[in-house]
Amino acid sequence: MKEWFGWHFLQKDRRLRWGTQEVVETGKTYTVKGKLEMCYNGLHASARAIDALLYAPGPIVCRVELLGKRIDEEDKSVAQKRRVIVMADATQVLHEFSCHCATAALCLAEIKDKRYWHAIEAKWSWLRGDITDAELALARSAARSAVSDGPGDPGWDAAWYVAWAVARDHARDAAGAAARAAAFSALLDTVRNEQNDLLEDMLSELLKLPKLPKRLVRKYAK
Repeated sequence: MKEWFGWHFLQKDRRLRWGTQEVVETGKTYTVKGKLEMCYNGLHASARAIDALLYAPGPIVCRVELLGKRIDEEDKSVAQKRRVIVMADATQVLHEFSCHCATAALCLAEIKDKRYWHAIEAKWSWLRGDITDAELALARSAARSAVSDGPGDPGWDAAWYVAWAVARDHARDAAGAAARAAAFSALLDTVRNEQNDLLEDMLSELLKLPKLPKRLVRKYAK
């Protein structure tokens, strides 16, 4: 098979969730035995970072290569071997990405309520260290309570949920908040593609990877 590069996320302790549960190390190749089965047996990764994010158990991002026999699905692949090229803690990047996605969701839904916007502004302030966890929690509570004043349509519900999710303050919530914000703001395929380009650029900068032309990224995704 031709070269296959992709993205994979680990939990904060960098341990494999199944099998040996060993600590993952950069440069090492991991192997599984037995018949490959999507979601049950094998080493997984996604060609696009936005897809890998949906399955992320934590904020540790890895750029990986899948080797050996492989099964592909639309948003993920599974193989006998997975080589870890480079990895880093993406907590900060994922929090920032969730803010960008939440902003897009509010714009797409044309939400004017300041409580939702304040939740995003509070998250940026928190990331800069300008406000405390308690102050961020207040902004989150305000965004959550604002739903009772809304019209109840899907666009409104998506926007309030995103604004609430983006205000999560714990490191373990970074991946979850980013994934939810991206999912709810991706009302169009073009938006989803734009999100992926942004996320991959942010992660590539974190990992000090050269930015691949998008045509090559798409090639590897096939």
